[in-house]
Amino acid sequence: MPTTTWQRLDPARRERITAAAMTEFGRHGYSAGSLNTVAREAGVAKGSLFQYFDDKLDLFRYVAETAAQRVRDALAPWLGTLPRDTTYHAFFCGGVLAWVDYFATHPLERGVIAATHLEIDPEVRTAVHEPARRLYTAEVASLARQAVARGDLRADASPDMFAALASVLLPYLAVAPCEPGFEGPVPLYGLPRDELHSRVRELASSLFAGFGPVPA
Repeated sequence: MPTTTWQRLDPARRERITAAAMTEFGRHGYSAGSLNTVAREAGVAKGSLFQYFDDKLDLFRYVAETAAQRVRDALAPWLGTLPRDTTYHAFFCGGVLAWVDYFATHPLERGVIAATHLEIDPEVRTAVHEPARRLYTAEVASLARQAVARGDLRADASPDMFAALASVLLPYLAVAPCEPGFEGPVPLYGLPRDELHSRVRELASSLFAGFGPVPA
């Protein structure tokens, strides 16, 4: 994680470095990402990066953590406590659609989530997946447990299994509608927003159906 020098840095300078690192790692991943490029685009000396972070992996981990926190903040209305005035199915689908809309308008964070999930180095992948795991397991599983308790999901439904499947679907939905080359049996790339939402809702409902009734 960042050094105390980073914490004392001018906020505008921190943001320039963070944005440059997100852009570079989002485009090229960790292994091919260049610290020279990060420094150049941020307008700082490469050596100064090592005053702020222990090494390249430390910077990448910080980028992944920052992206995950931004996503969590944006999705806050769909996390925490399940509202009493809606079904969990409607709430879950609404959250998934908000997730898709967020990444459609935030290319930096979209690039980072793609880079972390497609990273080929297992050590690096393990290090940077932890922020995402916390989001999926702590937040999604918690909501699923609430849904089981109030009967929106079957009594024998496993919240952890629900969260595990969501953790497969959500990264795909973050990237596939906006980036070519991720096409699957259900095309998503380049669709008009209404049509995209319809297909995403169908995918979310298909996952949900394995754990509880889908309202007609």
